[in-house]
Amino acid sequence: MVTSPNPSVQTHALIVAAGVGARSGLDRPKQFETIAGKPMIRHSVERLSSHPGIDQIWIVVAKGQEAFVDQALAPLSSCKIVIGGATRQQSVYNGLTEIRRAGGGKYVLVHDAARPFVPDIVVDQLLERLKSAPAVIPILPCVDTMVQLDRDQLDRTVDRNSLWRVQTPQAFDFPKLVAAHENYSGGKDASDDAQIFQAAGHAVSTVAGDEALKKYTLPADFAAKGSEYMAQTRTGMGFDVHRLAAGEELWLGGVKIDHDKGLAGHSDADVLLHALTDALLGTIAAGDIGDHFPPSDPQWRGAASSRFLEHAAALVAGRGGQIQNVDMTIICEAPKIKPHRDAIREKIASLLKLDQNQVSVKATTTEGLGFTGRKEGIAAQAIATIILEG
Repeated sequence: MVTSPNPSVQTHALIVAAGVGARSGLDRPKQFETIAGKPMIRHSVERLSSHPGIDQIWIVVAKGQEAFVDQALAPLSSCKIVIGGATRQQSVYNGLTEIRRAGGGKYVLVHDAARPFVPDIVVDQLLERLKSAPAVIPILPCVDTMVQLDRDQLDRTVDRNSLWRVQTPQAFDFPKLVAAHENYSGGKDASDDAQIFQAAGHAVSTVAGDEALKKYTLPADFAAKGSEYMAQTRTGMGFDVHRLAAGEELWLGGVKIDHDKGLAGHSDADVLLHALTDALLGTIAAGDIGDHFPPSDPQWRGAASSRFLEHAAALVAGRGGQIQNVDMTIICEAPKIKPHRDAIREKIASLLKLDQNQVSVKATTTEGLGFTGRKEGIAAQAIATIILEG
């Protein structure tokens, strides 16, 4: 569970997943319920672990939930599991203690697993603000009229301009948060770590939150109508063509294929990854591959097209999107694609962090017609489908 100190680990993400979710109405802890095709906790883990500013993921679960988390996260193996306590505060402190035993760090982001869709832009803002502040939390304004009740009767209206909704992840100076937890004497279990940090006399800064960080709590949040309200299904299409030329390498779907000719282009000319990159960009209306990687820029000469695809996937994740499946067709007379199809699917699944059953690769010919029929080039089509939360 705990490794030896590692001074290279500067920023930890601590995902709190030790609750029982009593208000959800489910027959198991809500953090393991399937949302948008995956266990809820898996969304947070994948999104935070893929962020370049986070070095290590820790997950706090309740005793007896180990089997749930193993099943939900398989085959992910880089996360460290900690057993929580009787309250949220005790669970967070257990996680902080284990991080300290493993060598500590400079920063820690504490996140509730019940908020599965973490936009990259929120994490970016938190980490940037941590450079000048000891703690940062994401907040959103209250847009509805706010009231205070006396039992079930309206007592008074509260000025909503002074009220803000607090979200997670919340980012902290790691040593200061550990000390704040150790010295906290607030009595009642704190509902978030900003309260504990502020009680220790530290200032807490804020950044803009995101509606995608909705907290799944009540039965309606898990009902079909609630899920439909929160999610958009989006589809993007891509198409690309490259000519075949002697003396070039042939790359298709990130796999190098032996052939008497290769594809010519400014980058490695991987026509399949180019089409797929455009399809992903299309799901979030983010332009096309030429906007992000112009062929006039010499830095992309000979570049691996996998970089383009990973960039597009990161943009989708940054918008709160979750790739559901990708479907591609390669159009050529030669080489034969079938012998390489499984390797291409495996490579693309790895690049996009998908299961192989979410990646479809097909091939066809034009019956000898056109430039592909004359073996002058290869074309590719791609379709990508995502779920966009928020």
